[in-house]
This record gives sequence, structure tokens and C-alpha cells, in this order.
Amino acid sequence: MTDFEGIVPAIAQALTKRGYTELTPVQKAVIAPELDGADALVSAQTGSGKTVAFGLALAPTLLDGAERFKGAGAPLALCVAPTRELALQVTRELEWLYELTGAVVVSCVGGMDMRNERRALDRGAHIVVGTPGRLCDHVRRNALDMSQLRAVVLDEADEMLDLGFREDLEFLLDAAPTERRTLMFSATVPKSIATLAKSYQRNAVRVSTSAEQKQHVDIEYRALTVAPADRENAIINVLRFYEAKNALVFCSTRAAVNHLTARFNNRGFSVVAMSGELSQNERTHALQAMRDGRARVCIATDVAARGIDLPGLELVIHADLPTNPETLLHRSGRTGRAGQKGVSALIVPNSARRKAERLLLNAKITATWAKPPSADEVTHRDDERILADPAFTDPLREEEQGFVRELLQRHGPEQVAAAFVRLYRVGRSAPEDLMDTPAFTPSDNRFPPRDDARGPREEFGDSVWFSLSAGRKQSAEPRWLIPMLCRMGKISKQEIGAIKMQQDETYVQIAADWAERFVSAIGPKRALEKGITVTQLDGTPDLGGGARKPYAGKSANAGPKPDWKADGKPKRNFDAKPATGGFGGEKTETKPWAKKAGKPAFDKPSFDKPKFEKPAFDKPGPDAGKPKRKTFRDKAN
Repeated sequence: MTDFEGIVPAIAQALTKRGYTELTPVQKAVIAPELDGADALVSAQTGSGKTVAFGLALAPTLLDGAERFKGAGAPLALCVAPTRELALQVTRELEWLYELTGAVVVSCVGGMDMRNERRALDRGAHIVVGTPGRLCDHVRRNALDMSQLRAVVLDEADEMLDLGFREDLEFLLDAAPTERRTLMFSATVPKSIATLAKSYQRNAVRVSTSAEQKQHVDIEYRALTVAPADRENAIINVLRFYEAKNALVFCSTRAAVNHLTARFNNRGFSVVAMSGELSQNERTHALQAMRDGRARVCIATDVAARGIDLPGLELVIHADLPTNPETLLHRSGRTGRAGQKGVSALIVPNSARRKAERLLLNAKITATWAKPPSADEVTHRDDERILADPAFTDPLREEEQGFVRELLQRHGPEQVAAAFVRLYRVGRSAPEDLMDTPAFTPSDNRFPPRDDARGPREEFGDSVWFSLSAGRKQSAEPRWLIPMLCRMGKISKQEIGAIKMQQDETYVQIAADWAERFVSAIGPKRALEKGITVTQLDGTPDLGGGARKPYAGKSANAGPKPDWKADGKPKRNFDAKPATGGFGGEKTETKPWAKKAGKPAFDKPSFDKPKFEKPAFDKPGPDAGKPKRKTFRDKAN
């Protein structure tokens, strides 16, 4: 109980009632004596208990020595959060934390009915929590009275600046009383945050917990390298391998969220989506479905998932790589909370391995590099879960004995066991068969050779040739044919050998071991994209005599260049200067250079500009006989 010393008694009782036995490092830091009444810039990892931390820090300032709050009037504290979900989560946390103090907490967030919020503000509040845009609206409409504020809290300040809320934050801070306490909480402290703190804080105490400076020990990071065409299949296998109670899949765009949601729904996963295009009501229902177990996978964008608190979230999957280390930490911080273990899996296409390693290096994270779980590994993990099922260890109850004997007599033990296995696996998506990709170990800071690295290639080996119904005439190029073959044929570039381009078709060499899989993948219609059809050849294509046809723009009737020697005329001597006759004249024999009077004489046509003679003024002209006009010079003389 020593952790609760110095805390307002009503707050300490709320913590005990909630089941707290000790405080996290950031919570201990904010109640230290040196922070009593001071401004603070606090950096701590997501999931480290920051909401309770600033609730503890605010209590002495707001209560000012009292045990309970007096009647609600103008707000005493303003808490600003970047997203609706985070603001609502902060509201819930502060409500139970301040329950015994009689505090009234009001939320003001976008997507909610503004009239209801205004009525709540008119009734009075001790603490107001909201998003920047909605709070600014209430201030401009004189619905939010900030004259009595004693403290302002900026939660996830770095994210608010990233989302473009700088002007709104400056407006709110300028509208608040000068004699106030300002607390900024941020996962990282970039230059933009330091500048904002310098402008609006007074002698702020910098708080950086030791947990921030090292990798989150409760999160296991895994970087899984995949072929680009297998990205979605790898996510399916990861979900099936871990069978997490709750899983969060991050995408970079709304379109990717919609696509994966539809794909995983078709595969039997209970999925909900979280993106900016959903209404607040839809987002609330999606989160509730995750909390009560009706859904197990949430697919979300970065902004929509900011502030999501899902109890028991065990798995975070980065379907698209984060754009920066801060985003990686924010995403992964959704799991591994409150002392629970979690897994953060990055799906890394082969072409993005260097980017992923730089990302992890800059985030100071050590990840385990591996391949995604294969179909066999997922099946083996299912078998382990079956063997560990409590149904095998629970004692046989008396009311079950008669029916169990009847089952064994009618079907036998093997058939009963098989039925149990089938019932266990029903409704679970079958794992995907993934392509084999080269292993990657970044310990020596080296990467395996890129698939498209140039250099001498080993003998391709046994192969099967295929003909594609597109050639030079159809503008076929290997740079888009190869990705299409890999995507549609479920192969990688390693299984593609030579590519021979012809005028109306293209011959492609496929490794013999993969030819059957390639044919099966493209389907019975043997059709690729853009109307291209595939035909399997019995042997090696006959490329002999397949000289290129003339290019478009050249005359098809143009014959070979004349052999001057065959025509009885000498071939052109390109080392000599052309003789007279010009470019359009008859071809004549060239003459060698010669020296005359010490100077080289060039027997060649002159390309100098023609010289124009001046007109003779002594000839009679149209003005002959008229007096000569005096010039300025003549007048001067």
C-alpha cells in the first residue's frame, strides 16, 4: 500500500476498489513531490497507464485540499485527446477514478449530438474531455466557459500534431487562463512537441520513465517475410496459428480495411472494421462486439484505432508496414497492457525487408525474423490445442456415463475421437499454403540477394515452357508480365526462367517442379489478366528463323541495304570526306585529303553562308535626281 501514500484518500480508495495493488512507473513519477503543482512534459509508452497517471496528477490541483468537489459549475480541468475513441476512453477512466470525489465528467467529441453536450455543459462539470475540433466549436459558441480552468491536459500530444491539430491546440491554450497548470503526455517528444511545450508551459518538469527507454518487455515482436502475392494468406495463417482472443490488424488505407474485412468474412473469421468513414455509432458497436466476444478480429486504420482499449488484446498484425517508428510503437502498444503478454507481427514483403529493418532499428526494437506459420505448422498447433483441451481432463460425470458407453458401443473409440476432432475444427478457416521465401537473419546486417539482383544466373534446370498470347505487338513487357505471373500463378520470380518475346506471343520458362501448381492456379480457362491466355507447350519453342519483323513506321517492302561492291561500285569510305555532289546528288568517289602550299586543301562542298554584296549606290535608283537628304552629321558640320 506504500504506492498509494500521498494520493488523495478518495482516489486511493477508487484504485483499491478497482484492484490496483501497485502503480506503474509513469504513475509513480507524476505524483513525485517535485511535480506538485508544476507543469510537466511526460513521455511514456502507450499502454503504460498514462490516463490514470494524469488523473492522479490533477487531483491535488483540482481538489485543493478538499475531500470532495463542490457543486459543478465552470470546468476546472480540460483534457484534450486526438480521437473520439481515446476521448471516450479517458472519460470512462476518469469517471471511476474520481467516483468517490463527486466529480462530474463531461465528454465533447465529434460525431455526438452537440446539443446534448451543450446541455451537459450548461448543467456544470468539473472535468471536460474532448477532441480539439469539437472543443473549439463549443468555445467559439460560448458554450464552454474556460475562465475557471486550473489545469489543461494534452493526451497523445504528438499524435494531435501529426493529425494537424496545432492551430486548434494553440486556440484552446490561448483561451485558457494564464495561471494554469499544463500537462503534456506523449509517447515521443519530437521537436514539434518541444516547441509547443516551450511556448505554453512554464518551467516544465521533463518526465521520462525508464520503461520508455527500452523495448516493451511484454510484447514479442516478429517480422515475417513473405512473397508479395502471399501477404493476405500470411495474415490468415498468423490469425489461425495464434487463435488470439482478440486481434487487431492495421492497414494504411480505408480501401485496404474494406478489402481485408470482406476477404476475412468470407473465410469464416468474425471480423469488424474501424475506419474514418464509419459513423460514431458504427464504431461504438464494432468495439462492443470485440469486447463481448461476438467478434475476434478488428481491422483498422491508424487514426481510427488511436486510443482503442480492448481488454485481453493478444495479437497485433501490421498488414501494411508503419510509416515511422512512432506509429509502430503506437500500434504495438495496443497489446501487452496491464502486465499481459502480447505479440506484434509485421508482415514484410520481400521487397520491403530493408525498410522494415530500418524501422525496427529506429524504434529501438529487436524483432525475431522468421517466415509466417506454414499450413502444416497451423495444423500441428490445432492438434496441440485439441490435446490440451480441458474436456480430456474433466472427470466423467455420472449423468454422462450412460451416453458415453452408448457412443462407444455404437461407433467405436476411433470414430468417436474422429468426430471430436471434426467438431473442434468446424468453423475454423483452413490454413493457406504459402510460397517458399529466402530466410533472413539481420544479425550480420546483411540481406539475402534480391530476387531481381543482376548477375550471372545458375543453370535453371528442368522446366516447362508456356506460351502467352501477348507479344511486342501488344506492348508486352517483362516488368508487368512477371508480377502478373507470380500473382495469378502463385509462384515467385525464382521459378521463372527465360522469357522470349516474339511479335504476337511470349514464351515463358517455368520450373518443372512448379509447373503443375502454376497450371492449377490459373484455372481451367488458362486466362490471366488483360485477356491473356496461357498454353502449355510440349517441348522447347522453336525460335529459329524467328527474325524480328520490321518495326512500325518502317516500310515492310524496304529491301536490304545495297551492297555497293556487288553492284560494281566501291563501298563508302567513312574515313574520307564526302566529294561534291551534296547529300541528294549522285554518289561519287571520294578524294583523299591533300596538302598544297603547306595547307590542307579540302575538296568538298562549301557549307558557308552565302555572301551578299552591298548595293551599288552609283546606280540610278527610284530617287535619282532628287536632292540628297542631309543627315544629322551634315547639319552639325
